Amino acid sequence: MTFSSLFARLVALIGGVALLWRRMQGDAPKPAWGSAPVIPAAKSQGAIPTLKMPTAKGWSEGQKPVAAPGLQVNAFASDLDHPRWIDVLPNGDVLIAESTQIAGTPRNVFHYAMQATMRRAAALGVSANRITRLRDRDGDGVAEERGIFMEGLSQPFGMALVGSTFYVGNTDGVVAFPYTAGADRITATGKKLITFKPAGHWTRSLLASADGKKLYAGVGSLSNIGELGMEAEEGRAAIYELDLERGTSRIFASGLRNAVGLAWEPKTSVLWTVVNERDGLGDETPPDYLTSVREGGFYGWPYCYWGQTVDDRVPQDSALVAKAITPDYALGGHTASLGLCWMPAGTLPGFPEGMAIGQHGSWNRSTLSGYAVVFVPFENGKPSGPARDILTGFLATDEKVSYGRPVGVTLGPDRSLLVADDVGNVIWRVTGAK
Repeated sequence: MTFSSLFARLVALIGGVALLWRRMQGDAPKPAWGSAPVIPAAKSQGAIPTLKMPTAKGWSEGQKPVAAPGLQVNAFASDLDHPRWIDVLPNGDVLIAESTQIAGTPRNVFHYAMQATMRRAAALGVSANRITRLRDRDGDGVAEERGIFMEGLSQPFGMALVGSTFYVGNTDGVVAFPYTAGADRITATGKKLITFKPAGHWTRSLLASADGKKLYAGVGSLSNIGELGMEAEEGRAAIYELDLERGTSRIFASGLRNAVGLAWEPKTSVLWTVVNERDGLGDETPPDYLTSVREGGFYGWPYCYWGQTVDDRVPQDSALVAKAITPDYALGGHTASLGLCWMPAGTLPGFPEGMAIGQHGSWNRSTLSGYAVVFVPFENGKPSGPARDILTGFLATDEKVSYGRPVGVTLGPDRSLLVADDVGNVIWRVTGAK
């Protein structure tokens, strides 16, 4: 056993003892979900926050996630390299962004142990830095053709086609590439439209406006609560708006610690996002959330959470706290809700219209959460009831291993629901049961 692995185990053991001690202090809090969640009071986890993450195992032959009653799931494509995000072109080509987080220099003992844990969970490693093209020519729900659509990228994540231009959300900025309809591959040199600071929360989601004139991009924070200084966070923890006609950009909304999935609610044409909240305050405090995004809106990070609940670990700005917007819908503590897409009524039998959400799963609470694809129903442009499961079974019942972790979700060319699984290295396809 190497010194580094022994050291990581020692830190994890200390963290485990701290976790057990916290469990002995009282019953686990109820999950914080819905439009009016009960959020427990903050409990500082001290110098060694909870560190718990299952070992990545992957799926055995014939094994797959558990679909909700009335649904079925099959592998649309397998043997990918950390598939994170999905985009479907007008001709039915399914594009998969394959990328992963890259380890930086550990800042402290806990950060070192966290990186070792993330490697074991297949959440940290060498990034493929490519986009793969999948085609299901015979319409049987399985992609029989694949090829490299783009390569040599920089941790690609978000993708968007607008007219004859294909946009890629690299970790260090948005790049535009010329695209010919039906092309098997893009090899042209791109033009960078905007530069983003890499590292930290590295994903850069993209969403075009309905008229194709604007592009929205999610850019996460560098740190948990600005502990590296707010100068390092300048231009981060925000959603950007890029005006494609004028070539300008601006911050559309801020105070969003890590806004990942973006989607339009079609009746109101309002932008929605899912946000990963801060760590170190307890299992359910604060919850990750789904929210509408107001132009110029401020959502609290790092000064406060769920409206104006102050985080006393952070040097305060009372003026910003006073304007912090309360999110629309809580998604549970540390569920790592990443994927988001609008699902019209009837997409899956028995499901009304609403948002499908890929929950990557927690690594920092005593009882793991997430590791599922869930659905939040909407009515009159707002969440209208309790969430429902679409896919579960990504996590073993003893929480020691994960078979997969869902990330991006989108509608397939046949109007099925496609789910990127970056531990199982699979794209899952969900339809009604036959």
